[in-house]
Amino acid sequence: MSVPEEFLGVAMDLAGSVDYSSGSIVSKTLLNKKTGTLTLFAFDAGQGLSEHTSPYDATVYVLDGEGTITIDGEIKKVQTGQMMIMPANIPHDVQAETPFKMLLIMIR
Repeated sequence: MSVPEEFLGVAMDLAGSVDYSSGSIVSKTLLNKKTGTLTLFAFDAGQGLSEHTSPYDATVYVLDGEGTITIDGEIKKVQTGQMMIMPANIPHDVQAETPFKMLLIMIR
């Protein structure tokens, strides 16, 4: 897959590129290639991604708000400006404590 043309060669306001939606999660794929993906997420407070594993390390960069990331049963608090790497093949989940935006970086 290619990069959406509106994202090529443009300085982006990542937090402003995805909007919150009441009671839900919004995602927007910025890049989807064989070598990896970049995906923006906006979670309303109380929303989250259920526990799962990935065959690749996954990096979360928090753009707005506060959340918790549970990795192998251990709860980690994250907030705006912080980054966390979730290791491959280890169960993890993401929960929004407040309205929460993040960039998910997956490199294969």
